[in-house]
Amino acid sequence: MVRVGPHTADAALARPGGRAFDMTGRPMRGWIVVAGSAVTEDEAPGARIDEGRVFAANLPPR
Repeated sequence: MVRVGPHTADAALARPGGRAFDMTGRPMRGWIVVAGSAVTEDEAPGARIDEGRVFAANLPPR
């Protein structure tokens, strides 16, 4: 599960193995779940995590 933000969610969902995070029957905008089988040698698991890290780093302070 990675929070990529609503502006980049469509691109993240278009990549193989991505789907909207849905825990209550309503998808959470900007959150994706990545199937473990979709992570290949060409795309290290850290690549998707980095997307979430970039989004979080740009959030306003709380």
